[in-house]
Amino acid sequence: MAHRREKRAEAKLVTDWNARYHVGQAVAVQRDNGSTTYTKTRSQAELLSGHTAVVWLEGISGCYDLRRVFAATAEGK
Repeated sequence: MAHRREKRAEAKLVTDWNARYHVGQAVAVQRDNGSTTYTKTRSQAELLSGHTAVVWLEGISGCYDLRRVFAATAEGK
């Protein structure tokens, strides 16, 4: 049961992100080393391997978990 709830929660993250943001959205990304990188999305969000909400980003190899990607504000970049 918990697995299904988690999968639904991940799918909702994807749906909500795609409803709110478009490809090319300016974002801040919390990198693995703790630094923040400003970039843009290069895809819609998707459910990776059926279990993790991710988005692909310009200038970054691989995709990032949506929990570590934030729409950049006017004060950001």
